[in-house]
Amino acid sequence: MRAFPCPVCRRLVTFESDVCLHCGTQLAFAWPERDVVPVDVAAHRCANREIANCNWLAPEEGLLCASCVLTRTRPADEDEAGMAGFAKAEAAKRRLLFELGELGLPIGDDLRFELLSSTWAPVTTGHADGTITLDLAEADAAQREERRLRLGEPYRTVLGTLRHEIGHYLQDVLAPEGSAERDFCRELFGDDRDDYQAAIDRHYAEGAPGDWPERFVSSYATMHPWEDWAETFAHYLHIRETLQTAGAYGVVVEGPSIELADPAPLHAEPAEATQDDDDIRTLLNAWLPLTYALNAINRSMGAPDLYPFVLGPVVARKLGFVHDLVRVRART
Repeated sequence: MRAFPCPVCRRLVTFESDVCLHCGTQLAFAWPERDVVPVDVAAHRCANREIANCNWLAPEEGLLCASCVLTRTRPADEDEAGMAGFAKAEAAKRRLLFELGELGLPIGDDLRFELLSSTWAPVTTGHADGTITLDLAEADAAQREERRLRLGEPYRTVLGTLRHEIGHYLQDVLAPEGSAERDFCRELFGDDRDDYQAAIDRHYAEGAPGDWPERFVSSYATMHPWEDWAETFAHYLHIRETLQTAGAYGVVVEGPSIELADPAPLHAEPAEATQDDDDIRTLLNAWLPLTYALNAINRSMGAPDLYPFVLGPVVARKLGFVHDLVRVRART
């Protein structure tokens, strides 16, 4: 995420700001410019400003913004738990769409979101034919943590889930069926034509293979090639946005300042890495030292690691393939 200045006083504001706390200027996010702008008399705020805390501009009064209009179904107004989750999910979706815009990735006319409450009926999170369905229980911290522990996951967030599901959507965009890109995708991730239900049954009956960290970014990625792609794509988005944020705030890693067996200290300059990103190795050479440092800081606070994953050579190759596809798409 970029750092945003108030367009009037130039003090720091955020992606979610609707007012500058320093000068009082009313603010909104303008999708075409992907920037925070002042709200003038001709501007129109999103119709979901109240129910979803949306700070984006809409094309006309009473209409939805470019993010909210992608949501086809939401909870009923009287569903208090569902509506609380809806606002949190919409906030994560806005951040997801911003990152796609920054990377030059398409948001097709077929992309839709179903943000559904499981208060009275079960909801299955997933993607099918351009529609991303999210169980809004994921936005409840207690329920999300219970699921994380039950599934043995080191990390689970609403934004992470949306990044995974958008990965499913974009696989057919970046590596369409019948293309050389899909053929190479199958070489790296496996044949996605394998029976998916059989893979699910096997995964939950037997679990991930013992050597999965050597070849996969997560244990869930071992279930089926579709899930390996989606998990890898989600991590690619984790890396790109976090490096952009670190670069925007001038974060640099130099150290630790102690004598080590390896004389080369950790070094990361995220701002330079994101400007010169021809090769995935440039990004990973900044990402790994940054995560070492941030994980150490989190541990000092008694918190879990910020990034509790290991990226081995096979995973790095998969990330490199995703990176190359994204760069090609951004140039078209």
